[in-house]
Amino acid sequence: MSSRPHLLINFSKFIIMKSGIITIFALCLSVAVMAHKEESYYSKTQPANLKEEKVTRVRFYLHDILSGKNPTAVRIAHDNLTRDANSPVGFGSLFVMDDPLTVGPEIHSKEIGNGRGMYVSASKEISKFTIVMYADLAFTTGKFNGSSISIFSRNPVAEESGEREIAIVGGRGKFRMARGFVKIKTHQIDMKTGDAILRYDATVYHY
Repeated sequence: MSSRPHLLINFSKFIIMKSGIITIFALCLSVAVMAHKEESYYSKTQPANLKEEKVTRVRFYLHDILSGKNPTAVRIAHDNLTRDANSPVGFGSLFVMDDPLTVGPEIHSKEIGNGRGMYVSASKEISKFTIVMYADLAFTTGKFNGSSISIFSRNPVAEESGEREIAIVGGRGKFRMARGFVKIKTHQIDMKTGDAILRYDATVYHY
């Protein structure tokens, strides 16, 4: 009978020791997992399971106004060597834009969004006037309110008669992961001021 308490004490010590080992092992495992998480900057690659791709076509007019007291595009940099006093968009000039997008070509037509971004004059010869542009064309009303399409492309303003084409490289909202193209046609342009009204016909592939 006297040996039973001694056995109970030894058993309790064994349980405590085993619990301590398990605790230490669990802590080591947690540290190892945390270290692995900190070392890894990516998740496991899995199938995307994308939805069926859709196509949407939209038409609007972009008003790029350089003149007057309330321009929608302003020159923020230019090259002193190539600046042409007779040209509002001399070679090397960099512009930032916040152009309204409207349903029709008239300046007071219903506004449906804005085009914000930058473009640079990228041709030395004005007869071959070309810009390279990045812009986010955002819609602020209707079905696509809060969505936008992103363009990053050469825009050969003078090289192509009729319509010219620029690339859609992405989008936001309902146009997330968009791709496609925009056909641009000059509706009106003032070569003295650089003011232009442009028709955009966008074909957008998205999910």
